[in-house]
Amino acid sequence: MIQCPRGTRDFLPDEMERRRYYESILRRTAKIFGFREIATPIFEETELFIMRSGPNILNEIYAFKDKGDRDIALRPELTAPVMRMFVNGMSNEPRPLKLFYFGQCFRYERPQSGRYREFFQFGAELIGNANAEADAEAIALAASMIGALGLNEYKIRIGHVGVLRALLADAGVPSERSAEVLQKLDKKLYDEARVLFGSMNIADGVADGIFKITETVGGKEVLDLISEDAGSYLRELVDMLAAMNVNDVEIDLGVVRGLDYYTGMVFEAEAPSLGAEKQICGGGSYSLSELFGGEKVFSTGFAIGFDRILLAMEKEGQKFIGEGVDAYVVPVSDDVRTDAAKIVSMLRGAGISADIDIMRRKMAKAMKQASAVGARYAVIVGRNELNENSVTVRDMGTGDQKMVRLSELSAIFK
Repeated sequence: MIQCPRGTRDFLPDEMERRRYYESILRRTAKIFGFREIATPIFEETELFIMRSGPNILNEIYAFKDKGDRDIALRPELTAPVMRMFVNGMSNEPRPLKLFYFGQCFRYERPQSGRYREFFQFGAELIGNANAEADAEAIALAASMIGALGLNEYKIRIGHVGVLRALLADAGVPSERSAEVLQKLDKKLYDEARVLFGSMNIADGVADGIFKITETVGGKEVLDLISEDAGSYLRELVDMLAAMNVNDVEIDLGVVRGLDYYTGMVFEAEAPSLGAEKQICGGGSYSLSELFGGEKVFSTGFAIGFDRILLAMEKEGQKFIGEGVDAYVVPVSDDVRTDAAKIVSMLRGAGISADIDIMRRKMAKAMKQASAVGARYAVIVGRNELNENSVTVRDMGTGDQKMVRLSELSAIFK
């Protein structure tokens, strides 16, 4: 038997209904904030991702030659494609541009709980200006999305990439190597970071001081430990978030995201129910468009790991109950099957979700199937009732049933 490829999944009808339901919540929340949906190709030129992340990204992505000998890659994330799209077709649009997206991404990595080779991201980008209002708008949207899904336990942590960049520069880390160090600090890989510091002749005491800063978490009092520029900016941002009713945030100077293009504020959201791999959302302010041939534009964005947040909701014990159909039409005998087909067609034409027994089951088994598909009502079509232009309607929840005239049938469901 052929299985689906490692790191991918099949989504059966119940799971797809669940996923579409929660997708719709995210889309609706984004639209409430004035964001508009976009879509980009699932594959792009490989160079797009090399320009964004460097040549080492080739070890982590699905890259190949197409039949035209072009270097193509399945997208590993969506920020670079969105900014490429902005440069190609939206750079002259009035700003801010408030965009959101949902789609598949692909990374060649070891599958684990909540992490797959084919995964789904829901994200947003606010293209326009580097100020506290833009950053607050993005964080507030992310918080509203997580809250709207119904996740109970989560934490939003805010940092500023400029804090550690300044510390690394003061310590003597060359600018071209800062991203390498930040990636280790972002993942709290202190032993590996210490080796890097040693290769740059940076004393252990200086390294320890930097490690201590990355462990600093708290409220506004934490901001007294950092530079005046970063501190005043984060104070303004926290005040703006409070005005937008986003209060449960932490200042975490260890949130650095580890990517070169982040320019200021960075943030993450985590769900404790997921254990060690608890991050469900990440983002920050950045400048990326100039890499792709456009003018320098400051943006703020984030991506929610859709698979991981659904897993977190499961860990919290949340149950999803599908809607089912409004009506399940059951023909009692062979001589009324055509009439039953007309009735189900009438219901569907009136905008009522309806199914019909097409397996020619006996009455008891047909009613069992009506229950299995989650029907609210069973419409039982018998010859005697049809002679009176009526059918029997059974409430599948209570078991109560009554005769209903065909002319009045649709009104019951509406």
